Amino acid sequence: MKVCGFTIIRNAVKLDYPIVEAISSILPVCDEVIVAMGKSDDQTRDLITSIATNKIRILDTVWDDSLREGGKTLAVETDKAFQAIPSDADWCFYIQADEVLPEKYHATVLDAMRKHLHDTRIDGLLFNYLHFYGSYDYIGSSWSWYRREIRIIRNNKSFFSYKDAQGFRKKPNEKLLVKHIDAYIYHYGWVRNPRAMKHKQIEFGKLYNTDEWLEAHVEKADEFDYGQIDSLEKFEGVHPRVMEDRIKRLNWKFDHDLSKNRLSVRERLKRFLSMLVGRRVGEYKNYKLI
Repeated sequence: MKVCGFTIIRNAVKLDYPIVEAISSILPVCDEVIVAMGKSDDQTRDLITSIATNKIRILDTVWDDSLREGGKTLAVETDKAFQAIPSDADWCFYIQADEVLPEKYHATVLDAMRKHLHDTRIDGLLFNYLHFYGSYDYIGSSWSWYRREIRIIRNNKSFFSYKDAQGFRKKPNEKLLVKHIDAYIYHYGWVRNPRAMKHKQIEFGKLYNTDEWLEAHVEKADEFDYGQIDSLEKFEGVHPRVMEDRIKRLNWKFDHDLSKNRLSVRERLKRFLSMLVGRRVGEYKNYKLI
C-alpha cells in the first residue's frame, strides 16, 4: 500500500499558517507528500524545505487571483496537487495548511486504509473535526462548523476538489462514497494573533469577493474581534506534539465567558428536532456514507 499526501500553500509566513505542523502531522502515514506551492512574497519555500524529511516534493504553481468567487482558486490549486500524485499511489491524504492530524490517530488511519484497500466501493475516508477558535483552549460548539469531512481519497483522477476545496466529488458531479473512521482532524484556522487574524481575513476574503464587497463589509480595524463568536466549549484534551512549539509561542490572550454562549433560534430549533428524531437535522454532507 502506498500513501501520498497533498496540500497547497502560499504566503505561509505572512499569513501565519501552521503548514510545517500540518505536513509533519501526516508524514508518518505517508510515503510522499506533494506540496503545491503558490508563488509567494515571503519565506514560504524556506519554511517547507526546513522540514527534516526526504518525503516532500514541491510543485511550483501560480495562483489565478482573478478567480474571486466562492474560493474557486483553492479548489484549482488543490486539483493541481492531486493530479501530480504518481499513479502507483493507492490512497491520497489531503491536509489543509491549518489542519493537523494528532499522532494518536496514526494507527487508526493506517488500519483503515489497509482494511478498505481492496473494497472498491469506498472512494474515501471521512474524519471527525474539532475547530479551535480564539486560542488553543476553545473549540467551536455551534452547528455552523462542519462536523465531518473527507480527507483521504483513492488515487482516482476522476475525483476533483469541490467548491472552495473543503471536500471532494467525482465527475461529473457526484458525491463520494465514504467510510467514517474514528479519527479527528484538528483545525487551527481561527487561532492567530488578532492582528495576524485580521490580515488573514482580508487576504482570504479576496478569494471569495470583489474589492468593492470587502470595502463595504469588512470591518475597519487593526485587530480581529474574536468576541463575536456565538458558542464555544473549553478544550479538555491534549494538542498534537507537532503543535507544542507553536503553542508555546502564543503571544496574545483570549478568554471567553461560556455562560454567554448565544445559539441562534434556528440552531436551537434544529437541536430540538434532532433530539426528537435521533439524528442531526439539516447537516451539510458533501458525501454518502457506506
